[in-house]
Amino acid sequence: MSYSQPKVAIVTGASRGIGAVIAKQLAGEGFAVVINYANSAGEATRLVAQLREDGHEAIAVQADVASAADVKRLFDEAELQLGKVDVLINNAGVLNVLLLAQHSDEIYEQTFNINTKGTFNTLREAATRLNGGGRIVNFSSSTVGMNLPGYAVYIASKAAVESLTQVFAKELRGRQITVNAVAPGPVATELFLQGKTEEQIQTFSKMPPLERLGKPQDIANIISFLVSPAADWVNGQVLRANGGLV
Repeated sequence: MSYSQPKVAIVTGASRGIGAVIAKQLAGEGFAVVINYANSAGEATRLVAQLREDGHEAIAVQADVASAADVKRLFDEAELQLGKVDVLINNAGVLNVLLLAQHSDEIYEQTFNINTKGTFNTLREAATRLNGGGRIVNFSSSTVGMNLPGYAVYIASKAAVESLTQVFAKELRGRQITVNAVAPGPVATELFLQGKTEEQIQTFSKMPPLERLGKPQDIANIISFLVSPAADWVNGQVLRANGGLV
């Protein structure tokens, strides 16, 4: 009896929130999963232990996606411990809600370093290291279509991600690799709920016609589709996942 090697998926920013749910989903579908984290070593270690306890292959790799050297090491570790990478999920991101005029240079740079340069770094590495027939899913945001006050710099960083997605899909011609982006609306994660009043949360939940906040599992289900054979013909697209908000 022969056993095929499981496909390998890197999920950036996967120690908690949406990233952790995506990692669990992919592991449950038979992927060997690389849990990337920047600072949350304890949470990443616990998630790996949980996945292994459930019979899945998983490792945790610390890497700052804003660092090209760290991203190279992330791929090195993935290949060394699990095998060549098939799927890249660019989930790592940061959000600061501030009026444009209130942004410091440091906040501006942090936003673009993680959201935009981080995506650029992983795409550049994936260009030569992803298996043929692979899948890449970047994270944008439905705020790109909403143009909300306080989100200008964040939106700019994510609009750039959408452009990278659409062009990179064409640049990988001949490799049978699809490159898409998912653009969630408000999702009920600790990061989103933190610092908001109950009234603010209710306001956000009533905005979509479906009248609720998104759940991390909603986004994980979309990722699951985009990396599956069912999405073979979906390429260079931005899928807004927001319950009809925009």
